[in-house]
Amino acid sequence: MGSSLEFACLLLVVSTLGKMVSGGCLGKCCRSRDLSCLTTDWRMDRVYGTCYCDKGCVRTKDCCFDYFTECPAQDCVVGDWSFWSGCAKPCQPSTRVRVRHIEQQPSHSGEPCPSVEQRSGCREYRDHQGAHCGQESGPAFITSKEFAKGRPKHDNYGNPLDPGFCVEFTLASRTPHCTVENRPHTHWMRYITEGFKVCVACEPPAMRNNSSSCQGDGQESDKEAVLHWQAVGNHQCSGTWKKIQKTQQCNCPPQHSFVFI
Repeated sequence: MGSSLEFACLLLVVSTLGKMVSGGCLGKCCRSRDLSCLTTDWRMDRVYGTCYCDKGCVRTKDCCFDYFTECPAQDCVVGDWSFWSGCAKPCQPSTRVRVRHIEQQPSHSGEPCPSVEQRSGCREYRDHQGAHCGQESGPAFITSKEFAKGRPKHDNYGNPLDPGFCVEFTLASRTPHCTVENRPHTHWMRYITEGFKVCVACEPPAMRNNSSSCQGDGQESDKEAVLHWQAVGNHQCSGTWKKIQKTQQCNCPPQHSFVFI
């Protein structure tokens, strides 16, 4: 009788150990919250029963005991940015693009992939034949100072270019279209707010060599003149401003710092 009882207990122990090492999440890992991604095994809180192998189990604390072993998080891995493409329309305000490729997709509870495409406003100052584009009078075309990083400081012959200057304006008006779009390259337009002071840099290659000025910078206008501007990247985002002063350097917060195109 004693031997039979000991044998039964041994079978129970073996059976329990078998369940404990069965690998509840082996081959069952799910990336997102999935109520069907479950099995019956030991949970991480040492309770035997239904346990999960999906991303949501970490928050609900009902993962199988081997979740972090069998389902390690794999974050998204992306490559370096490509070079900026040329402007879509030489001699006209348009957009340019750069991309990066996903080298590893995220798995389980890994961080999702960021945006793999960026667009910014730009303007070519030479046409397809290499001739200088004519500078026409009209509104000031502007883009975010962030998108102007890396602009050339030398002309095509290796000569240093004029370092430029800054013009401070008071925003008088803007169209509602500046805030309706959610594309990444138009987010900066949300900070164009009526009544605020903004700084706009005039620097190469937007600077006209013959006059050391940029289109629409208001150098020849008095302080009461209402001047027009237009955001590059959203032709419906435009408005007016009044010139405050010309300075050597821009000293506005980043969200209120722009550059002539």
